[in-house]
Amino acid sequence: MYELVDHLADLTGFRDRDVLDTTLASALRDLVRPLGVVIYRSVGPVGDERWLTRARLMAGDVAPSVDSDWIDLERLPAVSSSPERLECLLEAVVCEVPGAPHTTIFPMTTDREVVGTIDVLSDEPLSVAQRRTIESVLRIYRNFQAVLDYSERDTLTGLLNRKTFDETFHKVVLAAGIGSSAEDRRNAGAPARTWLSVIDIDHFKQVNDRHGHLIGDEVLLLMARLMRSTFRYQDRLYRFGGEEFVVMMRCPGEAEARSALERFRANVERYAFPQVGRVTVSLGFTEVLPGDAPSGAFERADRAVYQAKQSGRNRVVGHEELVASGKAPADKHGGGDVELF
Repeated sequence: MYELVDHLADLTGFRDRDVLDTTLASALRDLVRPLGVVIYRSVGPVGDERWLTRARLMAGDVAPSVDSDWIDLERLPAVSSSPERLECLLEAVVCEVPGAPHTTIFPMTTDREVVGTIDVLSDEPLSVAQRRTIESVLRIYRNFQAVLDYSERDTLTGLLNRKTFDETFHKVVLAAGIGSSAEDRRNAGAPARTWLSVIDIDHFKQVNDRHGHLIGDEVLLLMARLMRSTFRYQDRLYRFGGEEFVVMMRCPGEAEARSALERFRANVERYAFPQVGRVTVSLGFTEVLPGDAPSGAFERADRAVYQAKQSGRNRVVGHEELVASGKAPADKHGGGDVELF
């Protein structure tokens, strides 16, 4: 009993979802004593989903191993490679895969959806008591995820909210290795340049005035859906309130960042919003610099959004091009003295 309480205290003691998954794997290994525990998430665009390992912990491992969020998707196994795991994900049912080892696959659910699966490897099928222990821990995991969602996500769109921006900003910057040497970035095997974009819906006040706030909320929901379908699973998507959204992403260079944002702008312009029709967005973006504070990067991207609106709206403007044209001052050191939050 004390061991179970200790693990539950550890499980609910972290607000970092990456740490939460590795802690869950450790708790299940210690409580059930299987051959191994592996937590998977389905990631990638529709039609090309892959299995990302969130935590792999075998009986003799000291610590769990994980796949990087920025791993090349082509290196990950396709979801079709494990029909039983895919069934567990889609149907939210426990699946059994006989063999050596025997694998029992449990769905990981939140209030919104099935977010992943857990493979529990054992010499023989799990006992009733073992399954009950796992299912009880997963119920606590689900409840704690709901608490995190309530504090970290916008209640309307489900995107990350404004107050989580500071924490995730520094986490993304650290993972990108900004400020590290070129050799370190090459060894990391991932693009090291991080970009921040501010997205503003054009004439959104007119939508609310003409159609009412319920239709305005539907536009915001559909905008969030378009963001999820356009940007990659690794990109951080936020709603800052009202009609303002933020994206943090990693791309090799400015051209690639602009291309991703242009793709989103075009997707919005083409979309037929029910009862509203055509909606457009203005976007500004900037590269995150070594030493940047969240407020400094946001201020530069926001300055670019202002220029996009002044130039006719429905366009993408980069802060770097404003600097090159003399329309904005250079900011070589990042940072920013004005705190937005």
